Amino acid sequence: MNTTRILLVDDHALVREGFRALLVELGYQVVAEASDGNEALKLVELQRPNVVLMDIAMPELNGLEATAEITQNFPEVRVVILSVHADPEYARRALRAGAAGYLMKNSSSVELDIAIKAAMRGEMYLSPAIAKLIAANHVRQTSAEARPIERLTPRQLQVLRLIARGYSRKQIAEKLTISVKTFDTYRAKLMEQLDIHDVAGLMRYATEMGLVTPDE
Repeated sequence: MNTTRILLVDDHALVREGFRALLVELGYQVVAEASDGNEALKLVELQRPNVVLMDIAMPELNGLEATAEITQNFPEVRVVILSVHADPEYARRALRAGAAGYLMKNSSSVELDIAIKAAMRGEMYLSPAIAKLIAANHVRQTSAEARPIERLTPRQLQVLRLIARGYSRKQIAEKLTISVKTFDTYRAKLMEQLDIHDVAGLMRYATEMGLVTPDE
C-alpha cells in the first residue's frame, strides 16, 4: 500500500466515489473526504494528509480560497486542483493560491497518478491542455504590463470573490472573521488598485476575470 495520504474534496458525492475508487486502485490511502472548502480546512488540520485533491466550484468556501488557506497554514500539504474548467485563468489563480498542480477531471488514472507523485516530489503538474493554453497566453502577454488583478493578494482575491457573489458588508466580515471596518478598508484598497469606483463594477470585473465560476 502506498503511504501517501490523500484528502478528497468535491461537493458531488458521485464524483468523490469515482475518484476514491481510482485512488484505491492506484494504491493510495484516502484518509477523508470533504464536500466544501470549510470542511476541507478542518479535515486538513485533523488528518494532516500529504496531498489534497481539490475541486474548484463548491459552496461557501470554494477550492481556490481553500487552497490559499491550506498552503498558507499547512505548507507541508500539497494541493492538486481537480477541475472541469480548461481555462488558463483558473489555472493561474490556482497556482497563485499555492496549488501544486491543475488536473482536468477527464484525465486518465495514469495522469492522476503522475500528478500526485509530482506533488509529493515537490514539483508542479499541469494537464497538457492547460499547459499549452498558459504557454500560448504567456507568449501573447510577455511584452504587456502585468494586469492589476495579478498584483492582488490571496486575501484581496477572496474579498473580491465574496463581493462578486453578492454578499453584504456584514456577511463578508462574518465569513472572514474581520470587522466591517476592516472589510471597508479591503474594499477601498481593491477599488484603488483596480481603478473601479463602485461595487457593481467590482462584481462585473470579478466575473470577467473568472473569479466566480459559472455554477456559483
